[in-house]
Amino acid sequence: MLFGLFKVMKTDSTPYSPLKIGLLIAALAWFLFSFHELFKGMVNIGEFAYFTGPTSTWILITDASGAVGLFARTIAALTALVAMGVYLAKKGLPKATTKKILQWILVIEAVYWLSLFVSGIWGILPADIAGFEGVGVTFNLAFLIETGLPCLIASIALPVALFKLAAALRPNKPANSALKWGLIAGTVYIFVFWLENVGNWIYTVMVKGTQYLTVYPENLLSFLLTTVGLLALAIYAAYFAKKFVGAERLEDLNLKTVGAIIVLVGLYYLWNYLTWIYFGGNHLWSDWYAWFLGHNMDLWLMVLPLVGLPLLFEQSTKKTAAEP
Repeated sequence: MLFGLFKVMKTDSTPYSPLKIGLLIAALAWFLFSFHELFKGMVNIGEFAYFTGPTSTWILITDASGAVGLFARTIAALTALVAMGVYLAKKGLPKATTKKILQWILVIEAVYWLSLFVSGIWGILPADIAGFEGVGVTFNLAFLIETGLPCLIASIALPVALFKLAAALRPNKPANSALKWGLIAGTVYIFVFWLENVGNWIYTVMVKGTQYLTVYPENLLSFLLTTVGLLALAIYAAYFAKKFVGAERLEDLNLKTVGAIIVLVGLYYLWNYLTWIYFGGNHLWSDWYAWFLGHNMDLWLMVLPLVGLPLLFEQSTKKTAAEP
């Protein structure tokens, strides 16, 4: 789908179209956010010293792995930003060069998700090995839901999809192969986003109780958007991918639907961020906001509507131009 967006841009004769500017802003947001989180992580990497036993060891290992992953993602984002800048400056890039750049971005992004594997293993281990002595159960259920399962599944599913997509961009591969794996990778991303966020909401309700939802309507809405809305979007994305997985050309896709999915993913992150901006305070702070605002490496996705909205109108413009 990334290559597909570049193909859409190539057919657009406008030097600085909304889609091109949207992609440039998205790349800039991705880089700045990743660089900020990398710097913050490096500053706090010594936190393992405040703990003892297995907990200290696991924090050191997962922080080191996370630092490698964030460094990789920062490089991927910088590559995307420079590529977009060159693309706009030169008013295009050769097809072979575009594919090669996207391959590198995809592979390096996959490294970031692979770095979460250690956290996933930590989250599914028995409590005494993981450093949670005294929790009264064989496994720390809360940690399994919040960290173990989301990190483990994300660190396996997304790298597989991204590596397959990168391989599909090789010159000897058929054109529809990249389209197929682009659809699959996009769907897997949305499922991973749902799994990450729903795990943290469930953990928060376990700690705060259901009154945290019933007393604050904004929390209830956010909870429903996560557990039901984001899941529904992921299921629809899977349906869309299955419907068009055999498409031969980008033109065979419904770009309006692609744009709508991208916009909705971005609005989900934007809404949750604005919820804290407008309604947040000490009374509302919880593990959910600690995750979403402090540990969520995908918060930059709130700028995605700038990419999705032009796609919503791309197909309409073509249809209008084709009408007599």
